[in-house]
Amino acid sequence: MKTIYPKDLPVPEFHALLQGSIAPRPIAFASTIDLEGNINLSPFSFFNLFSTNPPILIFSPSRRVRDNTTKHTLENVKEVPEVVIHTVHYGLVEQMSLASTEYAKGINEFEKAGLTPVKSSLVKPPRVKEAKVSFECKVNEVKALGESGGSGNLVICEVLCMHVDEQILDQQGVIDPNKLDLVARLGGNWYSRTNGDSLFEIPKPLRTLGIGVDQIPEAIRNSVILTGNNLGRLGNVEQLPDEEAVESFGKTAAVEEMRVRFQNDPASWLDHLHLWAKEELEEGNVEKAWLILLQQR
Repeated sequence: MKTIYPKDLPVPEFHALLQGSIAPRPIAFASTIDLEGNINLSPFSFFNLFSTNPPILIFSPSRRVRDNTTKHTLENVKEVPEVVIHTVHYGLVEQMSLASTEYAKGINEFEKAGLTPVKSSLVKPPRVKEAKVSFECKVNEVKALGESGGSGNLVICEVLCMHVDEQILDQQGVIDPNKLDLVARLGGNWYSRTNGDSLFEIPKPLRTLGIGVDQIPEAIRNSVILTGNNLGRLGNVEQLPDEEAVESFGKTAAVEEMRVRFQNDPASWLDHLHLWAKEELEEGNVEKAWLILLQQR
């Protein structure tokens, strides 16, 4: 393990390490306007949601690392404290990237990127018609984190209204991540995409009290086959299957066949039980995985 101290590296090098490791990062595609009416549209990957009540989004137009200059977005929100923040889906990613070009002040990135401005409901900056989600916000505060190249400026935004393309909602009115198809920023020129095989679910233990990894039998906990993720999922159950369920599962053809097959090789018996349980865990079948693992008792 290599230990790195920020002051031991040039800012650009440490900047690249930070961006490469703190990822993927959601992208705020922010439209702003200055006092003269010049519109700016630019993406920022130092961005996230920080509160629901009040609804607060924060993004950070940092000072440029190479020359310590500030971005038009930062200058605009200080003049006109309003912004429209759009999420970026895959169908928008190339135009979003083009809008990040450092055009001169007064150049309209909507036009450069071929995007359609739409009049906002409550704020002066326009919305991007092609975006699937947008947030009209007032800027509550701009907090500078430093005065050197690479220093962030937290633009603390309160959401006044939200626009959602109804086509990305499921039947319950919840945003479907596959339909939204967001992209996120990695290090360098890399992005990630939140759809298809890259999506997975983990049940949140909000209303349940998982037994915890410490309560998993030692022979299972010390498995060389099960991963930390596997053990975490096993420890998220509230209770283990009862003896009747374990015994009943042990009489199934699959278990009986395996027991006969490895009757003279107990080490292989345990390994195959763990491999089988691992497959079930990765399919989301936690109860079945427990029934398999408890056959080793």
